[in-house]
Amino acid sequence: MPMEWEQLATELDTYMPHQPWAQTLVGIGVLILIALFVQWVVARVVLLLAHRLLVVSGHEAWDTALQRRRAYQNFWYAVPFAVVSVGIDLVPHVEKAASLVGRLAHAGAWICVFVAFSGVLSAWQDTYSATTRAQTRSIKGYIQISKLILMAVCTVLVLSILIDRSPLWMISGLGALSAVLLLVFKDTLLSLVASTQLTSNDMLRIGDWIEMPQSNADGFVKDIALHTVKVQNWDNTVTTVPTYKLFSESYRNYRQMFESGGRRIKRTLRIDAGSVRFLSDEEAQRLMRFRLLHDYLRVKTQDIAQANQTMGELASVPANRRRLTNIGTFRAYALAYLKQNDEVRQDMAMMVRMMEPTADGIPVEVYCFTAITAWVEYERIQGDIFDHLLAILPELGLRLYQQPSGADIGAMGRSLRDGAIQAALAAEQAQHPSDAARQAPPSGA
Repeated sequence: MPMEWEQLATELDTYMPHQPWAQTLVGIGVLILIALFVQWVVARVVLLLAHRLLVVSGHEAWDTALQRRRAYQNFWYAVPFAVVSVGIDLVPHVEKAASLVGRLAHAGAWICVFVAFSGVLSAWQDTYSATTRAQTRSIKGYIQISKLILMAVCTVLVLSILIDRSPLWMISGLGALSAVLLLVFKDTLLSLVASTQLTSNDMLRIGDWIEMPQSNADGFVKDIALHTVKVQNWDNTVTTVPTYKLFSESYRNYRQMFESGGRRIKRTLRIDAGSVRFLSDEEAQRLMRFRLLHDYLRVKTQDIAQANQTMGELASVPANRRRLTNIGTFRAYALAYLKQNDEVRQDMAMMVRMMEPTADGIPVEVYCFTAITAWVEYERIQGDIFDHLLAILPELGLRLYQQPSGADIGAMGRSLRDGAIQAALAAEQAQHPSDAARQAPPSGA
């Protein structure tokens, strides 16, 4: 067998050119052919095997994502660089350039490998985004920080290969630049801590409705990245908020409201204080025909009658008697209306309260929760409730307070003008009664 190899080498040597430059070209050509052949073998065997394994194991989504992110191709590109790095020393007459070419090829192989790993991380993000868990928690920040770590390791390794020094020597040299690196990557470090805290403590999810007035953000969270969080506002604009701001500053998250299944209504009706009065017995009897007030008025009138009966003769003075008020009856009616409304949560807080009177009237606040949290339906339910309450006010002798408008001021001015004219005519007639008597028609005419 050794004799056969020696004979084969002798025969090949007869075909080899004797010029150094020709031998170099032949060697380079053979090295390139070997590199391409090894690349083809790896592509056909190793990468094809990985593709088949993913498909057979039911991870077609991973295989599709790896192909889309070109992870297979980048591993494939690393093979010829590695072959050139190993075989460049076998090329004749390239001793001076062999070291430089070998280092460049070695660095290129590692760059392709790290780019391929970055593609694997991107494929992980793609497959995770297709799951239901991604609707609540995002791993985009972790993917981005992993890519930054890969980039840093790749940079140190490639530089150490190019300058032919140990990677530990490069890392030790970074210690002197730590202060500069901290200053340059300050936002990245803050965002990393904030993104980790937001995700691990479940403080923010994709799809949450947040309100952050200091950043003009009011809408749904569309994306959570390492450095920024994108919020789509209600006017379809997008506000980009730094991630660390959502950790260091306060904002309102409406997720719990949606999860609870009840959305709060807290709105006031301002009643004109001049329309508040006691109800007469006839009005109370008329209002008892209202289904929502019948039980309330029946019990109240009985209690009031018993209380007034115990007073004896003092009850003859109206100021001493207990009497129903129209605003109190309105609060009872509004509460009864809410309790019979199927679109209002009956297991959550519900009340109709009168607040401190102001110059704008007497505020009567309606506080309850709707059974539907969707914005459009919530506004419809709220509108239906207050439409009815506003329309029922005249039935109880109440008026809604309203600032005087231009029409009101004009009507008031005309009324004052007509009153002034009549007063002037009356004064003139009082000063000249004889003229008025002469102008008057004779009796019997």
